[in-house]
Amino acid sequence: MAKRPAAEGTSVVLVHGAFVDGSGWQGVHAILRRDGYSTAIVQIAASSLAADVAATRRVLASQTRPIILVGHAYGGVVITEAGSDPRVAGIVYIAAFVPDKGESAATLLRDPAPGGSTPPFLPPQDGYIVLDQARFPAAFAADVEPGRAAFMADSQVPWGLEALNGAVGEPAWKAKPSWYLLAADDRMILPADQRFMSKRAGATLIEATGSHAIYISHPIVVAALIEKAAADVNALET
Repeated sequence: MAKRPAAEGTSVVLVHGAFVDGSGWQGVHAILRRDGYSTAIVQIAASSLAADVAATRRVLASQTRPIILVGHAYGGVVITEAGSDPRVAGIVYIAAFVPDKGESAATLLRDPAPGGSTPPFLPPQDGYIVLDQARFPAAFAADVEPGRAAFMADSQVPWGLEALNGAVGEPAWKAKPSWYLLAADDRMILPADQRFMSKRAGATLIEATGSHAIYISHPIVVAALIEKAAADVNALET
């Protein structure tokens, strides 16, 4: 019997990271929908890892097809925990953290690659942190249209310290196939750190020119990797 195209047999669930919301996936979402994929976007509060994983699992539970679970930045921590859901067939990291058991985003930020710079975090207030607005565009969205990058800086969603320090239990990438898009010009999660994490996870690695906000500035590249993951998973099914 002929196999169904990947788009007909797969759902894609997209999880954003810290300081932003799910609207940043608009370009990727449009491409995936055009290509026939069922697509859902998780809106996390970035308040605690447990709450963000729970929000993701609610969306996973609403899907009726095998899922490609995608996470950007801190969203990588969320999908590493939530990806153990049996509905998830594969995991895609976009310039994301890929923690091992017991690790958190804070753990992975603690020891950056030699010569790297620290993201421009402001001191915590009431258990949350944001990025310096003046430095946000260069650090987070250097290749995003300047007006949009400035708006992103002004409309930041604060990152909760409980989310930043939330440690992963059993990483889903140890049991599920994974893919990784490395953003070569990333100033938030350094490329050398991305390479280390993706290699440790055994992920299929693709490298592209782009800032930390590569999912906004280069949606075609991001969507192409997601579609590759869906096709690869579909090819494994018998």
